[in-house]
Amino acid sequence: MLSDLLKRIAERRLSVGIIGLGYVGLPLALRLAEQGLEVTGIDLDPGRVDALNRGRSPFSDLPSSRLEAAVKSGHFRATCNHGVLASLDAVVVDVPTPLGKTREPDVSLVMTALSQMMQHVHHGQLIVVESTTWPGFTREIVLPMLTSAGLHVGKDVFLVFSPERIDPGNDTYGVSNTPKIVGGATATCAEVGKAFYSLVTKTVRVVSSLDAAEMVKLHENTFRAVNIALANETLIMARRLGLDPWEIIDAAATKPFGFMPFYPGPGLGGHCIPVDPIYLSWKLKSLNYSVRFIELADAVNTNMPEYVITRLMELLNERGRCLKGSRILVMGVAYKPDVGDMRESPALRVLELLAEKGAVVQYHDPHVPTIVLESGHRMASVDFLTQAPASDCCVIVTDHKAVDYAALASLAPLIFDTRGVTRHQPALPNTVRI
Repeated sequence: MLSDLLKRIAERRLSVGIIGLGYVGLPLALRLAEQGLEVTGIDLDPGRVDALNRGRSPFSDLPSSRLEAAVKSGHFRATCNHGVLASLDAVVVDVPTPLGKTREPDVSLVMTALSQMMQHVHHGQLIVVESTTWPGFTREIVLPMLTSAGLHVGKDVFLVFSPERIDPGNDTYGVSNTPKIVGGATATCAEVGKAFYSLVTKTVRVVSSLDAAEMVKLHENTFRAVNIALANETLIMARRLGLDPWEIIDAAATKPFGFMPFYPGPGLGGHCIPVDPIYLSWKLKSLNYSVRFIELADAVNTNMPEYVITRLMELLNERGRCLKGSRILVMGVAYKPDVGDMRESPALRVLELLAEKGAVVQYHDPHVPTIVLESGHRMASVDFLTQAPASDCCVIVTDHKAVDYAALASLAPLIFDTRGVTRHQPALPNTVRI
């Protein structure tokens, strides 16, 4: 079975199922389809499945032309039916693993996907988990599922964990040129995993175990979360000292060694950085170890929306206004520039806090036409060119390239910039950075 599977991979005759066609699964599916493999994407959303089969991409940074070409070539199709897995050579699980309301790992979606997969698993199949989990998840949960079904892992089926490394909106690095990490349940599993991902990207790094591959992912994003927290603390310290934090960080970045710049902002967002460190911290608590570094960074980053509101109140007070009753236009609500992804976006918390304090709130985002707040209140993006002059303050929360900030500066009575997007523009009396 090993030699047959490796031969299928080498000859690109492999049939692959991708469970989950979101920001992670869909780019991988298209990359494999463009390499000539037969790819079937599985998603629970009938509307998304229908749109994908008509060549319509749900993501602005993934052109519909690519999707349409893959569908027309016959190398990609989407379905809601997990039964197709019974005839496929490989299965990749790419569903979200968010945090629950109590900020503990929520693996319900991945467990559902694994349960569906187990109904159709068969001899000679490669099984890959890409969904982010804690170290030990694949070994402790997925591996026993397979062995309890009478399958010899490493001989009958091949189990791999390979952390996803998708960065939505990144024009430089994507699936095809980002190195992949592979950890196998056995040496033969790792061998198959490396061969498989060699069809996707040039660089595949094999690590010693499933657990090591899971830890790699968590370390990558904990690195970012901790350093962003330091940048946010630098912001607060610099302001108390009467200094410009962006000037400090930009000047430090001139050092050609031993320093990497991270910048402050209104909080963390996205599917990885606010979530992954908490998975690691949660796992270590079960081993009676408190990861204080992660917990402190999380506290700093989580508190940034409140800090934004406090600073905004101060700015308005200086101008003889209170936040209650003020007209506030929030510029950008996606979690990062140039995408429409709202997952864990700090803008949602900023909007909720503004509403709680009695502000009259609107937002503009060229990538997010409508949003629904936790309170159930639905909002639609407005035209900032017409609304900015009537606002008491425009708060830049997400710095999309499509927004003309010079035009905004000429229209708005006050701009509160939480992203430093205006720091490269001439200083204006109506513009204040966080």
